Amino acid sequence: MKIVDVETFLVPPRWLFCRIQTDDGLVGWGEPLVEGQAESVRAAVHALAEVLIGSDPLRIEDNWQVMSRGGFYRGGPVLSSAVAGLDQALWDIAGKAYGLPVHALLGGHVRDRVPVYSWVGGDEPAELVDAIQEQVEAGFTAIKMNACGRMPAAATPRDLAGVAERAGIAREVLGPDRHLAIDFHGRVTAPTAHRLLPLLEEFQPLFVEEPVLPEHAHALPDLVKCSSIPIATGERLYSRSDFLPALQSGIAVAQPDLSHAGGISEVRRIAALAETFDVALAPHCPLGPISLAASLQVAFATPNFLIQEQSLGIHYNVDNDLLDYLVDPSVLTFVDGYAARPVGPGLGLTVDEAAVREADRRGHKWRAPLWRHIDGSFAEW
Repeated sequence: MKIVDVETFLVPPRWLFCRIQTDDGLVGWGEPLVEGQAESVRAAVHALAEVLIGSDPLRIEDNWQVMSRGGFYRGGPVLSSAVAGLDQALWDIAGKAYGLPVHALLGGHVRDRVPVYSWVGGDEPAELVDAIQEQVEAGFTAIKMNACGRMPAAATPRDLAGVAERAGIAREVLGPDRHLAIDFHGRVTAPTAHRLLPLLEEFQPLFVEEPVLPEHAHALPDLVKCSSIPIATGERLYSRSDFLPALQSGIAVAQPDLSHAGGISEVRRIAALAETFDVALAPHCPLGPISLAASLQVAFATPNFLIQEQSLGIHYNVDNDLLDYLVDPSVLTFVDGYAARPVGPGLGLTVDEAAVREADRRGHKWRAPLWRHIDGSFAEW
């Protein structure tokens, strides 16, 4: 069996899909994407396709090594995301070739269902109660919210109290039997995070995500020590070597993204590395259905898995949502806050190719918002 074709599809709301076809007709799908830089990743996918055409798709590890290391320069969000989507597609082909779901090829499932959480925003407290109540009524037992909107470097007592107020509102709606995760999104400085974390302890978050920017990982050890709240990070880390300093700093939850961190192959290795530090895996995934399907395959086969993010109804999904490009959307539906174990071959879903090709004709030009502080300087989004 040989790879004969690699295609990409820029599909709304902000996703990029790739399709690999073999000479015997098998097709694998992946989701290579850097949000806001889909065109750059698309170019990288087609550059990597030059080394994939003619290769055996079942030699997944060899293909991964060639794509990741064969160009001498390696790593970074664009290249790692291109590799990630192609790697997902190769695993999809392997599962279809052997007639098994990917998690079976990874050693078999270690759980029967996977807990998932929903995202509810949190920038504006007025919208928080209704948004959380909606997720509770839908059966979800865990939600994640932003800690704040724009946060000045010199955060005032009012700024800090506002973050605690939002967390308190969320905890009151959720009650004591549901989980609350809080995402700092790298919006606060390390000193501000140091002041905020103790204020949030009474609301017992499942974790606080990205308390500082990934380039400030040297600040993580002090943040870990200043509070009992589990610290999570990893959506902007792309390899085992990127994760090692964060793991050594004492984080509690690793959050690699299956569409950024080298795909199924590398995230499996990140999970194993995290396990040696007694760190749980909670894959980042505010993206599309293929990325989520790949994440779930890893989740079912990973002993130290904690919880899975998913994007159904997230505010990014304007005009198109998580299930719109699937022949059978039921494979990614959730019951009582859990995803069922996929049993179909490969990634376990069937992409509606006609819908994808039609969407690609429309395309998209999604970009991350540009925020500024009140003094006109750049603000982290």
